[in-house]
Amino acid sequence: MNTMNTTTQGGILIEGLRKVYGHGDTAVEALKHVNMQVAPGEVVGLVGPSGSGKSTLLKCLGAIIEPTSGKMTLGNEVIYDNGWIARDLRALRRDRIGFVFQAPYLIPFLDVTDNVALLPMLAGMPNANARARALELLTALDVQHRARAEPSQLSGGEQQRVSIARALANKPPVILADEPTAPLDSERALGVMHILNQMARQAHTAIIVVTHDEKIIPTFKRIYHIRDGQTVEEAGEGRTLPSQHAIL
Repeated sequence: MNTMNTTTQGGILIEGLRKVYGHGDTAVEALKHVNMQVAPGEVVGLVGPSGSGKSTLLKCLGAIIEPTSGKMTLGNEVIYDNGWIARDLRALRRDRIGFVFQAPYLIPFLDVTDNVALLPMLAGMPNANARARALELLTALDVQHRARAEPSQLSGGEQQRVSIARALANKPPVILADEPTAPLDSERALGVMHILNQMARQAHTAIIVVTHDEKIIPTFKRIYHIRDGQTVEEAGEGRTLPSQHAIL
């Protein structure tokens, strides 16, 4: 299956991406001419064995490491074309990309509201507006009753919902989720996938979920398998997830 369409507006588009570590005889080609596309409003799975290149690909997309060659487009902006086009990578990560990790990485000395409001504040949003945005997201994710709590007072599922709220705070066109359901039981894992799918549809966000979690694999309509630095696309099952609260 090949859905690559370079005229698609928005979302994520990766074309011929390569990443080589080292030089000469010690060079290791971690990514080999990777092509990948995620439309706005779509959640796509990225699966593969350890060492296959998943983390390298996510770090390139997240502007954490620099690819060797190729092209990356996030939203309607070409950010890399055989060199960085985006000049301020910190601003790019802050404003254009939301990150959800296996561990929530909440700031322990800030309460829940301030954890979510911090990125909009750093982007220049007035404090009152940022906190209102945070409360809106916490309410949508059904954790508004924990708004004044510290991260250590939350359950694992609550912490992950707060981390999703934080990823949404600046309304990024792209979300990169790295093993977001790994520490959760089946019910909570499917709940997180329901949230991510609703977020994608309602906010027209393109989402890549890196996962080894077999219980969520059937929820994807499309999956990219990565092995030895190369991707192969296949259709997923796209099973319907149980209805929950709307999130936006």
